[in-house]
Amino acid sequence: MATTLAKAAESVEYAARLEHVSKSFAGPGGQQLVLDDISIDVAPGEFVTLLGASGCGKSTLLNLVAGLDQPTTGSITTDGRPALMFQEHALFPWLTAGKNIELALRLRGVPKSERRDRAEELLELVRLKGAYGKRVHELSGGMRQRVAMARALAQDSQILLMDEPFAALDAITRDVLHDELTRIWRETQVSVLFVTHNVREAVRLAQRVVLLSSRPGRIAHEWAVDIPQPRRIEDAAVAELSVEITEQLRGEIRRHGQH
Repeated sequence: MATTLAKAAESVEYAARLEHVSKSFAGPGGQQLVLDDISIDVAPGEFVTLLGASGCGKSTLLNLVAGLDQPTTGSITTDGRPALMFQEHALFPWLTAGKNIELALRLRGVPKSERRDRAEELLELVRLKGAYGKRVHELSGGMRQRVAMARALAQDSQILLMDEPFAALDAITRDVLHDELTRIWRETQVSVLFVTHNVREAVRLAQRVVLLSSRPGRIAHEWAVDIPQPRRIEDAAVAELSVEITEQLRGEIRRHGQH
């Protein structure tokens, strides 16, 4: 029986817990199994990346954790409501950067008298001090994603869900935002569940990398990333682990292609 997202107990050992989660969608030939028997715990303050080939169900899994959809079977429990950040910034173009953040604060119930100051603090956290009054069209792609990150953090969630948020950015901007995300994660101690198909990005950022097989998505392998932060995407240790993970990923893609 499908279960809904629930608020975890006060003293939690996890920010998110997925227990035997499966998801099917109706298709032309009947029910299509997209995710099969996924069990993952994300500890408080942990950074986990979900990695896999396109179409393996990574975004579907993130939507389930966010509560945008429900699993067909299994259960998902989170420590409060997660904040979700998409590949596209999804900012409201008629609002300023600061007002986009204030909207999230208002929905959270923050008093109007406190919203401006809190929005300014969050903009400073993402290194956009002074950008409160800028419109979306005045911001670069990287700046828009920083505002989107600030808006997600404004929800004061214990876990931040990120669905390939840097995929559309150029390599230099993406590398800078990797640094910024790592800094913010360490400063705020928020848990992060980060979806990507970029192996080096996964290793660059995460404490743990979870590889999903191609459809149906199953947990194929996990790696603990013991490389000290801060890391660079070109570091030898990052490259070495990336090669190992890439070989495993290619194997999963080959297996899928044989079906």
